[in-house]
Amino acid sequence: MSGAALLLADARFPGGGHAHSGGLEPAATAGAVTDLASLEVFLRGRLRTAGRVAAGLAAAACAHAGDGRWSELDAEADARTPSPAQREASRRQGRALLRAARIAWPDANWPARTAPHHAVAVGAAAAAAGCAPAEAAVIAAYQSVAGPASAAVRLLALDPMRATAVLARLAADVDDTAARAAACAAGPLSDLPYPSAPALDLLAEAHVRVEVRLFES
Repeated sequence: MSGAALLLADARFPGGGHAHSGGLEPAATAGAVTDLASLEVFLRGRLRTAGRVAAGLAAAACAHAGDGRWSELDAEADARTPSPAQREASRRQGRALLRAARIAWPDANWPARTAPHHAVAVGAAAAAAGCAPAEAAVIAAYQSVAGPASAAVRLLALDPMRATAVLARLAADVDDTAARAAACAAGPLSDLPYPSAPALDLLAEAHVRVEVRLFES
């Protein structure tokens, strides 16, 4: 990956990801994730559903950065995000990422909408940084599991080294998910991946009704 892609994938990039757990907090609250083994199951499921969708959208947004199809891509993201809570969380993350990326690459072509879906913002930022669509897909796929893994360390007091080892075991799956998603980026937008994750939708809707929580999503 290029240096710019590594910058965007870095958790220290001020894109607002630290405030979101990707469904990990409500999963932990419900008792579905309690240790490293259940964390790995959760992350694998998230990668193959929400992660694959995000990777496809990010790759397409990067590939179409020059032809003004941002609103179409945003509509495709809406269609793949049935949970209102998840749509709102995605747009909050997209707004934060776009704000930081506009400062880092001020001369790039940016979506007119200030709060696109996060995956669309990832693709736009990747294009602005000179990344290829395949790199945008890897960034999105990696972030779909890295954020929840980091949240699990904070929520469940897991050993951060062992949580990182879980991510290491997922590395090949992240690459495979990104490659499959990126392969669809040049085709019709309707052909982008659309696997569903009803459990994540239900967890997101339950999470927004909790009065005290550590993460926004």
